[in-house]
Amino acid sequence: MAAAPMQRLRALDLIRGVAVLGILAVNVASYSGAPSASYSPNLPLPGSAADHWAYLVTLVLFEGKMRTLFSILFGASMLLFIERAEARGENGDTMQLRRLAWLALFGFLHFLLLWQWDILFLYAVVGTLALPLRHLPVRAAVAGALLLFAAWQAWGFDQWRPSLRAEAAVAAGSASTAQRSDHARAIAAYRAEDRTELAVLGQSWPDLVTTKLHERLVMLLIAVIFVSGETLPFMLIGMALFRSGFFSGVWTRRQLVVLAAGGTALGGSTTLLFARWASQAGFPEIAMRFFIGYGLGFAHLAMALGYAALLMLFAPRLLERALGQRLAAAGQTAFSNYLGTSLVMTAIFYGWGLGLVGRFGPAVLSGFVLLGWALMLAWSPWWLGRFRRGPLEWLWRGLTDARLRSSTAR
Repeated sequence: MAAAPMQRLRALDLIRGVAVLGILAVNVASYSGAPSASYSPNLPLPGSAADHWAYLVTLVLFEGKMRTLFSILFGASMLLFIERAEARGENGDTMQLRRLAWLALFGFLHFLLLWQWDILFLYAVVGTLALPLRHLPVRAAVAGALLLFAAWQAWGFDQWRPSLRAEAAVAAGSASTAQRSDHARAIAAYRAEDRTELAVLGQSWPDLVTTKLHERLVMLLIAVIFVSGETLPFMLIGMALFRSGFFSGVWTRRQLVVLAAGGTALGGSTTLLFARWASQAGFPEIAMRFFIGYGLGFAHLAMALGYAALLMLFAPRLLERALGQRLAAAGQTAFSNYLGTSLVMTAIFYGWGLGLVGRFGPAVLSGFVLLGWALMLAWSPWWLGRFRRGPLEWLWRGLTDARLRSSTAR
């Protein structure tokens, strides 16, 4: 049954709310410690049995799926914004380019002042690339997106193949001298990166900003180069879903059930099989980095689409309940929540805050994730009860429109 117009809008907010909460479960490892902690519960230090299971839960349910869902939703939101701008008699493409330009600035400031693994700058650049493709027919957009994504996956495998072979040979005891040497150098480089990162995150805020300005601005460009190959296809898929009526109640219940069941079954089973192998193999670092970054890409996509379809199916009932309404509010203020989460988490873990960086494994970090979820679910509906938009949504919209209007709800 098609949802009513307001329910359909709230359903999109609902999916975005789940995504902004879910991404914290993945990002908390980057907020709180060394880069390698994202790839194993036993790095940079051995973890407990509880850490092992907490890591596996995140790997199966959230890792890769949330960033995929975010990118899909961003593509859809670009078209929604353009439609609304054109309905007001404005040039949708021009307004969208202005919106993306301001997003790039927000992303740069987020990177510089708070968290170096920002995605907003990446979205601004890739969104600009996706904009001219928005008129592609739905099937052409999906086919092109999947071909581009497959090509990016193939490129990634080609780049990682020598390291994967060396790691497998070392584990099997059949490595050549060159493979043992290459593998040892790679692992040593990762440990040096961990030590450097922990030292940087322990700096005072002025020193941290100075370090980023002088040594790390290139990270923004690196993200665009190495992550666009998945972000652009996902945005195109989001645009195609929007134009097909996925978010507006056009899809039948049967279509949603097929996508929900197929996506979660295919993506979930693939991820579960990988998680079982990784656990039994001791989370080999090279393989973990490859599969999380590239190898599980289609599984992530399938599961993200499955999640979206499930939420569309259950949105009418969920939005009648307090939890669903809070999730939708978190989605409506997702921009503020994303940046607000960075502020809260860096204040907890970085040296300029409580200085807890590098102290906890995945099990304890789960408690900080729950804290972040509670804060988002509490403040979002409270704020929207008083104002029309989240504070940063209001600022972004005002800058895009070149005028700051009152955001009072009533």
